[in-house]
Amino acid sequence: MIKRIVLWRLKGAASEPAGLENALEVKEVLESLDGKIPGLLRIEVGINFNSSGEACDVAFYAEFEDKDALERYKNHPAHEKIKPVVMALQEERRVADYEI
Repeated sequence: MIKRIVLWRLKGAASEPAGLENALEVKEVLESLDGKIPGLLRIEVGINFNSSGEACDVAFYAEFEDKDALERYKNHPAHEKIKPVVMALQEERRVADYEI
């Protein structure tokens, strides 16, 4: 099984209405992938409430059957469709993929 964690810092402070709107939009588009991509077993998206300067705004967690499923996800039309939305709202992105 492959696990993926992605963390974003978004445009606009999360404590302000525009920042929260951005976080909610990212959460909505990411969750729209659930059930659409073969091999994608689980998605979890959370909006951060930690006020630390080191915190990110949105966390994405996903589980995939295997490395091939992760690669299919990366290029799947449903994923390609939401990428521009997320990229337009992000300031910074970090990702980690690991196998268990």
